[in-house]
Amino acid sequence: MRQCEICGKGSVIRGHRKLLRGHHNPVNYSRKYPNLQFTKVNGRRVLACANCIRTQTKTPRTRKVSTTKKPA
Repeated sequence: MRQCEICGKGSVIRGHRKLLRGHHNPVNYSRKYPNLQFTKVNGRRVLACANCIRTQTKTPRTRKVSTTKKPA
């Protein structure tokens, strides 16, 4: 099974209930796949999900420190 090499996300089976007029509600199961793409991580070509690729390209934010004093 194909899965993300960074977070381990893989495929899942999900059901969809059909609402019918009677009491019988058959469930149609289908397999949902993650958006896997090849990318370079530390010089290696790996299969990663789009969310991990996006997270790796983000730069960490710096916190703003307030220098003004609040009145007592």
